[in-house]
Amino acid sequence: MTKRYSHRDRPLDRLVLCLLYRSNRRGYRRRRGLFGPFLEWLFGIPTRQRPSSTSRGRAQPATRRTTTRSTRNSGSEPLTIAERRALEYRQRQGSQTAARPAHPAKARTFHEKRPSERGVQSNLDKRPQGNQSFKPIPTPTGQPPYRLSLDNVLPADQMTAIRNAGRILMHVAGDTGGVKAPESQQITAMAMEAQFNFPDVTLRPAFFYHLGDVVYYYGEPKEYYPQFYDAYVHYAAPIFAIPGNHDGDLTDGSPPSLSAFVENFCAATPHVTKEAGETERDAMTQPNVYWTLEAPFVTFIGLYSNVPEGGKLDNDQIAWFINELRAAPTDKALIVCVHHPPYSGDSHHSGSHYIAELLDNAFNQTGRWPDIVFAAHVHNYQRFTREIAQRHIPYIVAGAGGYWHLHYMAKQPDGSKTPVPFKMPDGPLTLESYCDDRHGFLRLMVTPKQISGEYFACPRPHESWRGQAERIDGFVLDWHTHKLTKGTDLR
Repeated sequence: MTKRYSHRDRPLDRLVLCLLYRSNRRGYRRRRGLFGPFLEWLFGIPTRQRPSSTSRGRAQPATRRTTTRSTRNSGSEPLTIAERRALEYRQRQGSQTAARPAHPAKARTFHEKRPSERGVQSNLDKRPQGNQSFKPIPTPTGQPPYRLSLDNVLPADQMTAIRNAGRILMHVAGDTGGVKAPESQQITAMAMEAQFNFPDVTLRPAFFYHLGDVVYYYGEPKEYYPQFYDAYVHYAAPIFAIPGNHDGDLTDGSPPSLSAFVENFCAATPHVTKEAGETERDAMTQPNVYWTLEAPFVTFIGLYSNVPEGGKLDNDQIAWFINELRAAPTDKALIVCVHHPPYSGDSHHSGSHYIAELLDNAFNQTGRWPDIVFAAHVHNYQRFTREIAQRHIPYIVAGAGGYWHLHYMAKQPDGSKTPVPFKMPDGPLTLESYCDDRHGFLRLMVTPKQISGEYFACPRPHESWRGQAERIDGFVLDWHTHKLTKGTDLR
């Protein structure tokens, strides 16, 4: 190919070409003849390549002009310098691209798909999302089989009064950490404190059983004072807990997973931790992050479902859980607690098929079914009744304890609100009641014959904080006959 004028040549060449171009731009594009040989002789600049006489003599094929004029062929008007250079560059790039193997573009992820916006479903097969991964479980602080008796926590006279009265009360809730907007947590804590205003100690809650996510967004020591100790500074009872996914999650530079939870809930001896700041609350002495609470008339088995969405238990914890089901006294009510819910009809998380299957496998293997299953993780209140083996088993989600973001329930296919009672389409499960627009908590009472529960919804932050919590749901379960006597239409 004959060399054309180029502005990339010697400085003198560029000067001459610039002068020619500035003097007559249109003429320069077609200049040849007199100046061509002179420039070639004096400066060594070759002339432009002329179109051949044969090509000028016959009709030229029509060419489609574009803004870059890069589609012109050899039979059309000669390319300018810039156009030729661009064409050569594209040809080189094209040959390099053709030499490389073609790989399809990887699909990118920009959001987490909602489980269901219209059409209620109870649980899903899930996978870890984002940076979620299974975290190692810390060394237990107590001895196997990781049981704690309430007699070792409450005063002896209070325990005697509970047994003599034949009843024990407790609060149950999860997802309390007020990380972004502490108002909802404070309002809920104040409403719980108001239920201690009874002269009879047996009508006051004996403890608060926390269903996980004590703090957000990571389980770091610095989060425990503002999100836990300060919020419950006037709560006049012990607070037990199982960890939630945020309690075990990590960020760069944070201590090992659950180390702060262990320091404040699984201490070897009761003491005021440095995370407690100016408050007087002693750390709890739970023997492990998964453990059993032995109390009058009731046994609580608490599991740790770790960090990944949908939950995950290792083989050691599963074996422990099966042994605890077998060992649980049959003359007491049995309650199983886990952070990730086996069933939920919300449009944010939904329930976990993995947790539901894991629980059922353990129940079937041991032949011991619980009287109630509690969970959280979903930030609302839902009460299901599962009919199985001639039993009514309440499965309750109580995850609206104070975290600012509430989760709405899924709607019907036509966009209407889900009515109650509602038969779930994917199992022998009935949604009996729910509350998805206010924070709240459960008050549970267990006697030698019955378990009765009441759910209280609290005022919203823009309403009076001194307003009374509203009782919006209640149920009574005869745990001897395993039938609901109130709070259900089932028979």
